[in-house]
Amino acid sequence: MEEPVPGGVAARRERLAEGLMAYGASFTELGRRFAAQLGVHSTDAFALLEIASAEERGAPLSPALLSRRISLSSGAMTALLNRLERAGYVTRTREHADRRIVTLRSSPQVAELADAFFGPVNARQDAVLSRYPSELLEQFEAVLDQLHSAMDVRPTSPDGEA
Repeated sequence: MEEPVPGGVAARRERLAEGLMAYGASFTELGRRFAAQLGVHSTDAFALLEIASAEERGAPLSPALLSRRISLSSGAMTALLNRLERAGYVTRTREHADRRIVTLRSSPQVAELADAFFGPVNARQDAVLSRYPSELLEQFEAVLDQLHSAMDVRPTSPDGEA
């Protein structure tokens, strides 16, 4: 049975979950403000950040991979990419040996805008995280990975389909 005292483990887990939800809400609000600065919908801005981040990691996205990351149908993804392309934020290239595969690339302007907008926040977050030992950060990273996996499970219908 869980400890009913305010400082118990169950209460600590609840406070941690509340803190993570507050952090998520703050991140969502930050993304909304970035979208407003770009003059795009927040979904478009999140897609743009996913595209730029994947490029930065050396693993650029295809439209299919992006639609899995932000959960859009292929039709909605096409409309989103058309808007970003018209705005000059994204290009679609065919650089793979299989010419059917489309690679998404962000414009240099996107990196500049994202760095200017998120740079100060990233610096403050880095300053906070730099106060903690590597071992604790490693544990926290593992916890976040596990929480992400727990949230990413798709519910199934009574007939067993996702």
